[in-house]
Amino acid sequence: MERSQAEQQILEAVDLLFASKVMSHSGHANLSARIDENTFLITTKGGVRNLSMADLAVVDLNGSILEGRLEPTNLEIVEMHSTIYRNRSEAESVIHTHSPHILAFALANRSLPCRYEALLRFGQASDVPVAAWGPRGSKKSIEAIDRTLRENENTLALILANHGLLAFSSSPAATVGLICAMEEAAEAELSAVALGGAVDFPEGALELVRESMARVRS
Repeated sequence: MERSQAEQQILEAVDLLFASKVMSHSGHANLSARIDENTFLITTKGGVRNLSMADLAVVDLNGSILEGRLEPTNLEIVEMHSTIYRNRSEAESVIHTHSPHILAFALANRSLPCRYEALLRFGQASDVPVAAWGPRGSKKSIEAIDRTLRENENTLALILANHGLLAFSSSPAATVGLICAMEEAAEAELSAVALGGAVDFPEGALELVRESMARVRS
């Protein structure tokens, strides 16, 4: 997308994340949006409240900063975003948060089951897998993300063990929508334990949802 469009969509996505109440108390997150095949915009600081266009930088898929200046803590996460763009040519935006209920799954090193219809509607038709822990931005962490992406070709999100989540989609807004669905699913999974546990979809649920969505759009 054009740079000006990417800038505006990132700022709108930040507002939507806070309005949707899927952010941690600290307001920590990092967001990026692809500009072209080799470059993307990324937030320059970890706290994204009151984010402005001055808080965005341009980097390439090799991690080189082309424009702007990143805070040291965000230099660590550039490769986390670029490995998504390298693995998923269709990804136009990547967002990392510490959304509270998904964070519970991250701390437990447990995948998030796909049992909530909203996940299907946002394209996450399989369990959200866990990428093994490694220090943020380290070779160990990036290799775990890369390996998990290759082993789960259809996933649009990863749970980062003992850390948080990483989601990607066709736009910043679509990625926020997926994160909201994931956070709702995680909260419901934890609540359903009191009722005996959540139940899997029946066979063929994804196809039925797609047929229903196609009827409305036709």
